Amino acid sequence: MSPPDRESPLSIRLRGVVKRYGPITAVDGLDLDVPEGTCVGLLGPNGAGKSTTMKMLTAQAIADEGEIEVLGYDLPGESKQARAECGVVPQLDNLDTTLTVEQNLVVFAHLYRVPRSERRDAVERAIGVANLSERRHAKVDELSGGMRRRMLIARALVHRPRLLLLDEPTVGLDPQVRQELWALIDAMRAEGVSILMSTHYIEEAARLADSVTIMSHGKAVASGRPSELVTEHAGRDAVEVYGPPAKLAEAEGSALAAGFRTRRTGTSVAVLGLHAANGDAAPEGERRPANLEDVFVLLTGEEIS
Repeated sequence: MSPPDRESPLSIRLRGVVKRYGPITAVDGLDLDVPEGTCVGLLGPNGAGKSTTMKMLTAQAIADEGEIEVLGYDLPGESKQARAECGVVPQLDNLDTTLTVEQNLVVFAHLYRVPRSERRDAVERAIGVANLSERRHAKVDELSGGMRRRMLIARALVHRPRLLLLDEPTVGLDPQVRQELWALIDAMRAEGVSILMSTHYIEEAARLADSVTIMSHGKAVASGRPSELVTEHAGRDAVEVYGPPAKLAEAEGSALAAGFRTRRTGTSVAVLGLHAANGDAAPEGERRPANLEDVFVLLTGEEIS
């Protein structure tokens, strides 16, 4: 079935989406846009509603209220058509460990109805993109954690999707492997694939995403380009004040009284919003650029996971 005859610059469009599980509202009036050809980061602490949002985009969960459109298809009614043009990388590894890398990809090329004449090339391309050529005949349970994550992405790409959904793609991986996967995600965006990536790694969102939506308790509390969010909520610069608890409490109180915003890290107080403090002198401390982590903590009030 061909896509609906409607023009939209958005790969994903959510308006007023609500999902409840009994008395718990996991997603509460969410608006979200993913423009075509961009990477959007869905950033939030554990329990913010990111994974529930991903499940609704693949119709594993059905919204109680609101509108969901994926690649021009209305969900859940047209979810089958939408899924055929999406690649999904789940948070939990669900690879078939009894098959080799190549066999897993052949199975999914068949499931995604890649034409028989194109399947071999599709599998070869996915193996190459994920840099798994030397392990193509290895069974999945012989792969490292990083290789298995690359394998999940290769599987999602075997049918050349227009949209890639990544649910916590680097959770539990060490920094070196995370960097490898970042390069792979960057390559997909360079090819024009639209990407929605949920994460609670601030550095990951700042590094990869064209724009970010920050979620807390099921709601979107801010959306925009990372640099713009930093300027709007935290200013350009921050002052980090170090010292014993009494000194930190005093610095925090003085900063708030002078019109600054602050965030406590346990060992220091970051004084933010220096650009909007009515000309008051910044407190003494170590000056640094404000960053997306500052914004995250200011808006969610959560510890970084």
